Amino acid sequence: MLIEDIWPSSWQGTRGVYTPAKKIDIGNCYLIIVSGQQARKDENNEVFSDDIELQTEDVFMQINDILEEAGASMDNAVKAVLYFTDIEADFMKVSAIRDKWFANSKPISTCLSCNGFSRKGAKIEIEVTAIMEK
Repeated sequence: MLIEDIWPSSWQGTRGVYTPAKKIDIGNCYLIIVSGQQARKDENNEVFSDDIELQTEDVFMQINDILEEAGASMDNAVKAVLYFTDIEADFMKVSAIRDKWFANSKPISTCLSCNGFSRKGAKIEIEVTAIMEK
């Protein structure tokens, strides 16, 4: 199959119709595109914590689970896009966590500020692109 949907066992599900990631056969490698991930939700569909560091760590754990389900790891990340609701207040806190998770891969990155997310209370959303050899 040229394109495979990736569903980790830890996936909480969403209100929309999309997959957490796509694994695409591009010849001698696989390209893995991970949808933007937000912190886990509680029973009211709100983020489990308002702490930016807890949210960020949770998002990276979800991305790691998705990449592992695809047979990859954070070491395969080549690009990351981080969306913040308060980039001025949270950039340094998030950056320290980001640097830990991407210590080996050092992906190209874009950081953007936005007004909000689909999940109430979310302060960050991160999407990742990875590539791995077959």
